[in-house]
Amino acid sequence: MAAVVGSGAYAFDVIEDWARLPPGWRAPMAAVAVDSRDRIYGFNRGEHPVIVFDKHGEYLDSWGPGLFVFPHAIRADRDDNIWIVDRNHGQIFKFTTAGELLLTIGTRGYRSDTGAGDMIYGYKILTHPGGPFNLPTDVAFSESGDLFISDGYANCQVHRFSPQGKHLYSWGAPGTGPGQFRLPHGVWVDRRGRVLVADRENDRVQVFTQKGEFITQWPTELIGPATFWVDRDDIVYLPEHNGGYFSVLTLDGERLARWGSEKSKSCHGVAADSEGSVYFVQAVASEGGKGRRIVKYVRQRA
Repeated sequence: MAAVVGSGAYAFDVIEDWARLPPGWRAPMAAVAVDSRDRIYGFNRGEHPVIVFDKHGEYLDSWGPGLFVFPHAIRADRDDNIWIVDRNHGQIFKFTTAGELLLTIGTRGYRSDTGAGDMIYGYKILTHPGGPFNLPTDVAFSESGDLFISDGYANCQVHRFSPQGKHLYSWGAPGTGPGQFRLPHGVWVDRRGRVLVADRENDRVQVFTQKGEFITQWPTELIGPATFWVDRDDIVYLPEHNGGYFSVLTLDGERLARWGSEKSKSCHGVAADSEGSVYFVQAVASEGGKGRRIVKYVRQRA
């Protein structure tokens, strides 16, 4: 019998061994995306970086060997373009669903000057913002097609780009005040047109206009929020990386359900399909928390 997590209208059956890899493959997952046909894309740090499954966990396809050095985020836009963030290459890529490269943003290996030197976790010591990019983390899309890219491991900014990849402007500075960041790790543009930013090491979500003007921060207590998925009903699914929790919230930050434990620390990605099932990337307890896999959560219906 599957375990049950969550509560009330947001109770889920847990399917831990959902994804079936080809024999002999290892795929320590970093992120997950779902396209309009409910194909699930696992972005991982193994030999087969992008692995595509159907919603039942059956293997469909894979692509991208040799293209990436440190997979960090993957997103499907409304046209089913697949966007990828390679943190250490400092690049954002746009692909077709079959892995054909359409666009590259950023210069491979370039790191902007933020005072962090060559440190990977430079957010701890940076002295000033540096512009695109210094170890970027995530990408989100507005209704106009503009891109919002969080840039956090050794920077403290969100960058806005045109759909063609032209840099428009950036905002953010190091610190703990409004509009300041300590590792902006995830980003999402909601249906109100607001930009949600997971300010991971400040344990908060900040909310901005698309011009970078601070609106508010969520009042809900969070432990290292990592990234977002917002469904068609404006329900937010958010992994809390540093605490090992998974939260379900409203767009105003009101918590509707929460589950998890220290065993799930380092939870890193989330997406959902058209049936309301949610796919979280989380640590594998049987591997001492050193590996991650995609776990499927099937919402219980009354």
